[in-house]
Amino acid sequence: MPPPKMRGTQKPRNTKRTILRLASYMGRFKGLWIFVFFFVVLSALSEVAGAYMIKPAINNYIIPLIGSKNPDLSAFFRLILAMIAVYVTGALSGYAGERILISISTKTLAALRKDLFHHMEKLPLRYYDSHQHGVLMSLYTNDTDTLREMFGMSVPQLFSTFFQVTGIFVMMLILSVPLTILILVTIALIMILSAQIGKKSAKAFRKQQDSIGKVNAYIEELIEGQRVVKVFTHEDEVNCRFDELNENLRKAGTSAMSYVSVLGPLMNNLSHIQYALTAIAGSFLVIKGFSDVGTIASFLQSTRSFSRPLTQVSQQFNSVLNALAGAERIFAVIDEPIEEDAGNVEVDSSFKGEFDFEDVDFSYEEGVPVLKKISLKAKPGQKIALVGSTGSGKTTITNLLTRFYDIDEGKGKISYDGIPLKSLRKDSLRRSLGMVLQDTHLFTGTIRENIRYGNLSATDEEVVEAAKLANADYFIRHLKDGYETVITGDGSSLSTGQRQLLAIARAAVANPPVLILDEATSSIDTRTERLIQKGMDSLMHGRTVFVIAHRLSTVRNADEILVLEKGEIIERGNHDELMEKHGRYFDLYTGAFKLE
Repeated sequence: MPPPKMRGTQKPRNTKRTILRLASYMGRFKGLWIFVFFFVVLSALSEVAGAYMIKPAINNYIIPLIGSKNPDLSAFFRLILAMIAVYVTGALSGYAGERILISISTKTLAALRKDLFHHMEKLPLRYYDSHQHGVLMSLYTNDTDTLREMFGMSVPQLFSTFFQVTGIFVMMLILSVPLTILILVTIALIMILSAQIGKKSAKAFRKQQDSIGKVNAYIEELIEGQRVVKVFTHEDEVNCRFDELNENLRKAGTSAMSYVSVLGPLMNNLSHIQYALTAIAGSFLVIKGFSDVGTIASFLQSTRSFSRPLTQVSQQFNSVLNALAGAERIFAVIDEPIEEDAGNVEVDSSFKGEFDFEDVDFSYEEGVPVLKKISLKAKPGQKIALVGSTGSGKTTITNLLTRFYDIDEGKGKISYDGIPLKSLRKDSLRRSLGMVLQDTHLFTGTIRENIRYGNLSATDEEVVEAAKLANADYFIRHLKDGYETVITGDGSSLSTGQRQLLAIARAAVANPPVLILDEATSSIDTRTERLIQKGMDSLMHGRTVFVIAHRLSTVRNADEILVLEKGEIIERGNHDELMEKHGRYFDLYTGAFKLE
């Protein structure tokens, strides 16, 4: 991501709505706003008073004392000291106001980040399946960084500028109405020119922001899949694709930054021209007797104090638009509908683990069926095995069991101990299910904490027992720090088999009535598989178990084996029954047909 000052701008689609939502966050700190208002107003008044005091200094002291041999400067020095006191008061007040405003801004950003993260935890799995993780991560990196920049710099500056400019404008009117009109006309012309440049650059800025998201997403994806890239020696193809995305970003950035680089110098030079025109016009007013030197000098000082904040605000224009566009994307995620849960029945210890599917149809996308008329019954303590080719619907069945996805009305029925699955509270249902997935995910922390993730109230003894059950205790104790070994990077310091053993231990410590093993032993070598088989049998004893397996040797002792193909159950029975049929399962088991 480019540094903040080098970023282009993306214009929000609904600026007013986004500003109002941000204001509602900042409005939570009403007590602090009182102090901000007081200090900012005091700072603005100090700026106005300091500029106005130039008039009496010139008219009452400097001009009358010109040519005097023994001038009395005591009154003049007192005026100078008063001006110093006014400016010091203004500086201290400005600092205090900005410090409090920055505190409000950082608290606002913290609250916004908290709401975003908490809301994302409530989103359905479908949302994560349909959005690139790199794009979602950019909400916490790129978008929150633009907000931090706006809150830390732009908001304090805009707030103080409003009061400062208002006060100075009133004083300018008092000093000279004709010169004030001249200032307003020239500023209007400058603003119109600036707006035209901003309008033309909006398209390039939007393209740059989109390119940044694509590059970030691609980098994250490739970092996670680096092992696969190297195995298949696709480094050249990956580099070509990255170069293409990077070049698109460069072009968009060049186009956007061309406008950014023009705007600042242009505003600076135009402000110098404005100052010169004001000085010339003021000189004519003095010559014609419509004004005096002190008034013009005071007005010119006010012009600097009036134009400088406006110029600085225009330079913050890109930062503000970036931040508002980022805030809009964050609010778009916060507005995403959360995972619905109409269930009101708690799954308690009385549930035995009986599942019943009746003619279940399911599609992730309309018109693309994944499951067709699936019927199965898993009695308490039974082991149900699901086998079949990739895409046959095995994992989809477990997604329905866990209510990561729900079937539509009229598409069949799923019940748990005779109660419709949709009537059960999702969190309660999921606590009764232990899952071991093929893609093991471990969190940064100790091994003990990762196992305890399955049951946060588990004691140290229960953690160790779970590890023993999964036959993970032996390798854990041989690590340098044993159970206190800290793992990072998704457990990259451990072997694939060790990571899978920890996942099994994590499921064991939860002690659920139902287990779902999705290729749980696919990443474990044959020797390790034999070591954990006894532990797995103990873990599965008395529980309803759903097993998805490519390695058919692991499902021989299943009570029922379901063979799926293109979303349909084409065979069912135990191992011996299916072998006698000499059908698809027979071909799979004997190697006549390979799973893909």
